[in-house]
Amino acid sequence: MTELLIIKPSSLGDIVHGLQVATSLRAQRAGLRISWIVREMFAPIVRACEAVDHVYVFERNAGAKGFLKLMREVRATKFDYVFDMQGLLRTGLMASRARAKHKVGRSDAREWSGVFYDMKVPLPAEGRRSHALDILLQFCPVLGAKPELRGTLAFREVDSLNLKFAEGRGGSRPYVLFPDSRRPDKKWGSFKQLTELILREDRSRKVVWAGSNFLPDRGAFPTAQFLNLTGNTSLVSLPALVKRADWVVSNDSGPMHLAAALGVRVFAIFGPSDPRLFGPYPVGGPLNHVIQAPVGDLKLLSARDVYARFQRIRGR
Repeated sequence: MTELLIIKPSSLGDIVHGLQVATSLRAQRAGLRISWIVREMFAPIVRACEAVDHVYVFERNAGAKGFLKLMREVRATKFDYVFDMQGLLRTGLMASRARAKHKVGRSDAREWSGVFYDMKVPLPAEGRRSHALDILLQFCPVLGAKPELRGTLAFREVDSLNLKFAEGRGGSRPYVLFPDSRRPDKKWGSFKQLTELILREDRSRKVVWAGSNFLPDRGAFPTAQFLNLTGNTSLVSLPALVKRADWVVSNDSGPMHLAAALGVRVFAIFGPSDPRLFGPYPVGGPLNHVIQAPVGDLKLLSARDVYARFQRIRGR
């Protein structure tokens, strides 16, 4: 049995990429047991992933006392490998305190975290211009695996949740929209207008808004066609909801990456970030589509522009 500890505390999109790498490793390497250090707010989705055997919860606001408690728990196990996929000072310190034969980090690690590794994985051929997931896949060869996606990302709770309430007339699958994003400059402000355009076209379709932060709809849409789950979307139920969707329409966000990882059709709305580096993976794949705002400013992207592109894509 090979004991692997992955350190990837945040954020949701980065964690989804890490889970894809863990899934690929499990598919290619027999006798692998994977543990994971993750922030408390993201722990539910890591626990639910079938590729992960054990989770250590990092409580970021617990201070030095909480950090030392976490590391006492981690040090109870002797690992063969530690993979620091985050590459920051805090995660480098975690790697330094873990008991392991090999401590592996990113060659683009920041905040002097690189001093805590005895090995650094190289960047892909495109260097820093590589997609974020391709950078993490470079950890695979350390365990004799190919730096590519293998296996199927799966979650233990996905099939146990009944989400028929999200369906439209005749059991049609919903369009699931994620109007929020972690950064304000990545948050497109016209999801209400886009919803109006979608529902006007197809009265049998249901549109579901989802996300961790509540966004009011002010009763603008008929309840038979619209469901607002923002502020009420748990990380445990998120994979099941995404899997149920016909399309996921999202800002540059963690749910966008999850939808792409689960093989759901994605229409992503990008502002300042480069979709070639941070878009739904694989970029340009048949299920992944992107619209980017002029000069990266989401204020210059109208609902009619987005809807017109969405219509064209669906008509292919």
